[in-house]
Amino acid sequence: MVGVDGVPAELPAENGMIGVPDDMQRLWTPHRLVYIEDTHQPDEHDCPFCHAPDYDDERALIVHRGESAYVLLNLYPYNTGHLLVCPYRHVADYDEATPAETAEIAALTQAAMRVLRASMGCHGFNLGMNQGAIAGAGIAAHLHQHVVPRWRADANFFPIIAKTKSLPQLLGDVRAQLAAAWPEP
Repeated sequence: MVGVDGVPAELPAENGMIGVPDDMQRLWTPHRLVYIEDTHQPDEHDCPFCHAPDYDDERALIVHRGESAYVLLNLYPYNTGHLLVCPYRHVADYDEATPAETAEIAALTQAAMRVLRASMGCHGFNLGMNQGAIAGAGIAAHLHQHVVPRWRADANFFPIIAKTKSLPQLLGDVRAQLAAAWPEP
């Protein structure tokens, strides 16, 4: 009898247990192991989120600057318009942020959603913070909130199968579009 992934269901596992087939299909992506194995976390001296505000907005892909936090495009976006909301201060975890920082991160996240809806016509969002490298944060040392716009039928298997992400607009063009659409304070 053949089980999941072509492995015989009766084949004992290393721990002596019999493999039990389930209804999960597995898609192995060993090329992503580099993200798991990279344990370096930047400090304020080599942190891209600490240094981005030192550059002009176009170069740093900054869409909006607030008092204690700012909004920039993700350099490796899941979707066109994928924004990050970061405090200026180098702090790793949400519970380390000050009340002013958390309030502004929340307000900028709401503004980002409104701007993305109005200027890009997205149908929904994925919002989130990956807290710690173990939770998937690429840069766990500097707090950042993801704002990922979503459209009906925007997901496909290109990123997994072909290591390709289809993004219909250049980052600089998206930054200019969103910065122009950002409401004045």
